[in-house]
Amino acid sequence: MKCPFCGNNGSRVLDSRPVHEGRAIRRRRECEQCEQRFTTFETVEEQPLIVIKKEGSREEFSREKLLRGLIRACEKRPVPLERLESVVAEIERTLRQAGSAEVPSKEIGEMVMERLVDIDEVAYVRFASVYRQFKDINVFVSELEDLLSRSRRALTGEKRADS
Repeated sequence: MKCPFCGNNGSRVLDSRPVHEGRAIRRRRECEQCEQRFTTFETVEEQPLIVIKKEGSREEFSREKLLRGLIRACEKRPVPLERLESVVAEIERTLRQAGSAEVPSKEIGEMVMERLVDIDEVAYVRFASVYRQFKDINVFVSELEDLLSRSRRALTGEKRADS
């Protein structure tokens, strides 16, 4: 690694540690010539993941945009930021493992909803109302009824397990 201070090509690694959820390695180095210390980061070069929007336009997948949407849905709810960050990481990992260079935004939205319903039902309803763009109250009520019946089934399953 070339020293940023003197331009020498020789350096030795003093310390290495994973950062950014294991997606990068931080290395502390020392120049063999001038003995100055500097830090480098090593990351995997990822192929861009393109999201196909509803109207057909394309944009690069953004972890930050997805996280902002989750934070907005969970506003004033008891959901830790770390949980939302892990959801974003899990969704991105799933998309990249699928191996496709392009993914419809609808697929990402469905993945978010699948995870949110188990995390916080209010956040799920908030996200669903924006994502599904309910045109009338009956469709919204139908979504709420589905959520309520799912909750009831989960509760009855828990009671049976306790018996």
